[in-house]
Amino acid sequence: MNNSVEKRIGRNIRELREEANMTQEELSARLQVRGCDITRSALAKIEVGQRHLYVDELILLKELLSTSFDILLK
Repeated sequence: MNNSVEKRIGRNIRELREEANMTQEELSARLQVRGCDITRSALAKIEVGQRHLYVDELILLKELLSTSFDILLK
Protein backbone atom coordinates (compact mmCIF):
# COMPACT_ATOMS: atom_id res chain seq x y z
CA MET A 1 0.00 0.00 0.00
CA ASN A 2 1.38 3.42 -0.74
CA ASN A 3 2.04 5.97 1.96
CA SER A 4 -0.64 8.48 0.94
CA VAL A 5 -3.29 5.75 1.11
CA GLU A 6 -2.10 4.65 4.56
CA LYS A 7 -2.16 8.27 5.79
CA ARG A 8 -5.69 8.76 4.47
CA ILE A 9 -6.96 5.56 6.10
CA GLY A 10 -5.19 6.49 9.34
CA ARG A 11 -6.81 9.93 9.28
CA ASN A 12 -10.21 8.30 8.77
CA ILE A 13 -9.60 6.00 11.74
CA ARG A 14 -8.57 8.93 13.94
CA GLU A 15 -11.64 10.96 12.95
CA LEU A 16 -14.00 8.03 13.60
CA ARG A 17 -12.31 7.30 16.94
CA GLU A 18 -12.66 10.93 18.00
CA GLU A 19 -16.31 11.02 16.88
CA ALA A 20 -16.87 7.97 19.11
CA ASN A 21 -15.24 9.89 22.01
CA MET A 22 -12.56 7.23 22.44
CA THR A 23 -8.92 7.75 23.26
CA GLN A 24 -6.21 5.75 21.51
CA GLU A 25 -5.75 3.86 24.77
CA GLU A 26 -9.45 2.93 24.92
CA LEU A 27 -9.58 1.79 21.30
CA SER A 28 -6.39 -0.24 21.57
CA ALA A 29 -7.74 -1.89 24.76
CA ARG A 30 -10.97 -2.80 22.96
CA LEU A 31 -8.96 -4.24 20.08
CA GLN A 32 -6.88 -6.28 22.54
CA VAL A 33 -10.00 -7.67 24.25
CA ARG A 34 -11.15 -8.84 20.81
CA GLY A 35 -7.87 -10.68 20.22
CA CYS A 36 -5.93 -8.07 18.27
CA ASP A 37 -2.54 -7.51 19.91
CA ILE A 38 -2.11 -3.80 19.27
CA THR A 39 -0.68 -1.15 21.57
CA ARG A 40 -1.67 2.48 21.86
CA SER A 41 1.63 3.36 20.25
CA ALA A 42 0.95 1.09 17.26
CA LEU A 43 -2.52 2.62 16.88
CA ALA A 44 -0.97 6.10 16.93
CA LYS A 45 1.42 5.06 14.16
CA ILE A 46 -1.47 3.69 12.10
CA GLU A 47 -3.35 6.97 12.51
CA VAL A 48 -0.42 8.93 11.04
CA GLY A 49 0.39 6.40 8.33
CA GLN A 50 3.66 5.14 9.83
CA ARG A 51 2.54 1.55 10.35
CA HIS A 52 0.84 -0.89 8.01
CA LEU A 53 -2.70 -1.89 8.83
CA TYR A 54 -3.46 -5.61 8.74
CA VAL A 55 -6.75 -7.00 7.46
CA ASP A 56 -7.78 -8.45 10.84
CA GLU A 57 -7.16 -5.04 12.43
CA LEU A 58 -9.21 -3.33 9.73
CA ILE A 59 -12.13 -5.70 10.28
CA LEU A 60 -12.13 -5.12 14.04
CA LEU A 61 -11.78 -1.36 13.64
CA LYS A 62 -14.81 -1.38 11.34
CA GLU A 63 -16.83 -3.19 14.00
CA LEU A 64 -15.58 -1.19 17.00
CA LEU A 65 -16.03 2.15 15.26
CA SER A 66 -19.48 1.15 13.95
CA THR A 67 -18.67 2.11 10.40
CA SER A 68 -18.34 0.60 6.95
CA PHE A 69 -15.31 -0.33 4.91
CA ASP A 70 -16.31 2.42 2.46
CA ILE A 71 -15.95 5.07 5.15
CA LEU A 72 -12.69 3.62 6.51
CA LEU A 73 -11.09 3.35 3.08
CA LYS A 74 -12.48 6.48 1.39
